[in-house]
Amino acid sequence: MPVALILDTFLDAGDKPVSGGELARRLGLSRVSAWNRLEQLRREGFVFEAAPRVGYRLVKRPETVHPALLAAYLRRLSPQTAAAVALRCLPATDSTNDEAGRLLSSGEPAPFAVVASAQTAGRGRMGRVWQSDDPGCLYLSFGFRPGLAPERAQSITLAVGLRLCERLAETSALPLLVKWPNDILCDGRKIAGILSEARIDADRVRDIVVGVGLNVNRRVFPPELRDTAGSLAAFGREADINETAALCIAAIHEACERFAADGLGGDFAQRWRSFDYLAGKTIAARSGTEEISGEALGLAPDGALLVRTSSGLVRALNSGEVTLRPRKNTGAAHA
Repeated sequence: MPVALILDTFLDAGDKPVSGGELARRLGLSRVSAWNRLEQLRREGFVFEAAPRVGYRLVKRPETVHPALLAAYLRRLSPQTAAAVALRCLPATDSTNDEAGRLLSSGEPAPFAVVASAQTAGRGRMGRVWQSDDPGCLYLSFGFRPGLAPERAQSITLAVGLRLCERLAETSALPLLVKWPNDILCDGRKIAGILSEARIDADRVRDIVVGVGLNVNRRVFPPELRDTAGSLAAFGREADINETAALCIAAIHEACERFAADGLGGDFAQRWRSFDYLAGKTIAARSGTEEISGEALGLAPDGALLVRTSSGLVRALNSGEVTLRPRKNTGAAHA
């Protein structure tokens, strides 16, 4: 509690100083004890600027995940989520999705979020490796038990992706778009990916893990990703990793609660159209061994991607990999 009160006090103060006396009163401790608590936080990566007869200002926060700071941001951003969602913060794990799955299997109360500063076995869709060794990136998974019918589970990725895109676009002021079925892009570069995994019984979804990998402050990418990957920082929006984690957890919680109640109903279709990266573009989509090309038309009510082929037939894809194709030059002159 003392650490939580200290962080709440300094976040409330913003750039203004907090006097030692005020801090001691809020903590119910002596000034010496309050100072010792600040020293503990200094050892954990916080920097406090002290001015005689004025007080202390928080001038630097940890650049990696810090459990108490993440919790403080979440309380400020969404008291409802902070009260409902337990946090598990790890310096490193094999995969936050795997850790969340283990917790669900062991009977851990849900919902909860697992956040790590690094993963040793991060993965994306189709078993692809997700680069997970940069502390400037966010690796988190959300575990919950929604009680859904099995046929509804797949489209939860769309609900989470859209809400994340909306919230990140709002706070970063970047032109973010969501690419069916699980990516968030900026200027055509992938800054986030979403991986949902469910355990399904015959007639219900037992539990779901929604994993998110978000490039926050990463600036250097391996050669194979330099032409396709981006980050908030690379587009000039460096962010506090803990505040960003809190924003993502609140957005995922909201999306999962809404999805459990209403699926992709309500205003989902209208909201999706505002952030749809593929709409109107010529694409190639591979589903299993079949490849379909044509114009992306948006989503069907169940979340399937609609594609108009060159023959005029509209196909609905429930899964697959999508790439853009340049439009063919028709030779027509343009004024």
